[in-house]
Amino acid sequence: QVFCLFVAHFKISNNISSASGYWYYSPWVGRSGWLVRMEVRKVCLSWRTVRGLSSSSRPWRASPPVFRFSVADSALLYCRFSKPAPMFLDDSFRKWARIREFVPPFGIKGQDNLIKAILSVTKEYRLTPALDSLSCRRCIIVGNGGVLANKSLGSRIDDYDIVVRLNSAPVKGFEKDVGSKTTLRITYPEGAMQRPEQYERDSLFVLAGFKWQDFKWLKYIVYKERVSASDGFWKSVATRVPKEPPEIRILNPYFIQEAAFTLIGLPFNNGLMGRGNIPTLGSVAVTMALHGCDEVAVAGFGYDMSTPNAPLHYYETVRMAAIKESWTHNIQREKEFLRKLVKARVITDLTSGI
Repeated sequence: QVFCLFVAHFKISNNISSASGYWYYSPWVGRSGWLVRMEVRKVCLSWRTVRGLSSSSRPWRASPPVFRFSVADSALLYCRFSKPAPMFLDDSFRKWARIREFVPPFGIKGQDNLIKAILSVTKEYRLTPALDSLSCRRCIIVGNGGVLANKSLGSRIDDYDIVVRLNSAPVKGFEKDVGSKTTLRITYPEGAMQRPEQYERDSLFVLAGFKWQDFKWLKYIVYKERVSASDGFWKSVATRVPKEPPEIRILNPYFIQEAAFTLIGLPFNNGLMGRGNIPTLGSVAVTMALHGCDEVAVAGFGYDMSTPNAPLHYYETVRMAAIKESWTHNIQREKEFLRKLVKARVITDLTSGI
């Protein structure tokens, strides 16, 4: 049995630190709306540790506790971070005002019928029962960056409860550096693997819908209908995903909205997709993990623009300079966002690329 304690450390301006138990999402914010340098850690202790602490008159001076997990939990760097955010869309998606008011990629406006049709077949809206039952959920987002190459992090990555991979980043042949385990593969039509044999057997396929055509594509996939290559895609897309409907999910688009406007601070543009206001899938996945995981790590993140000839991805020869051609992303703003999380120890960067 596992018990969870919440311990918040408040760093006051005169450098006096105080600690208080059982605090979560404190309303203590500064005048500008930011929390006053607050760091929250959720510590999950075994029953033996809790019993040992409670039996001591000076619990924190007792024998060293046996921690099952030590968790840096939360985006308390951001006072507007919203606690209740389901990882995937479920059959109550139309009740979510935050996404109902925006068109893709920041919401679901105009997509009700498509989403309803998809969910009526998939009928699964959560992680697996085993993952849902975990008291402390350790997650890692594996990016596609060339910084992963030759790091031999495979076994360390596989040790996490949830391993999230993005788009078509391959595993086979790269296990030593990127691991062999995949829990979630988040993608959109143009980024999805096109060869059925590339898909991992035990992973969930998760759509991140950036435009209305993406939801239409997923409906084709779920219903095993013919996918037309001329359906508004900017490159060829997968015509088949070797997953049964219960293995398919729709990522909550609120994470795209929150990553863009609340956490990274990209241009609002009246809530429409525009130049430089679309977060990368990596930042979206991190935002999702901040809501759904107790410990968050990343690997393979970071674009070093000072080395234009370095490999952009660990699995191909495209160079770093190619990322400058993207009109949708603001790489510098995203780097600042991720660095803030790393510096505050909200997330751990295994490859030190951020």
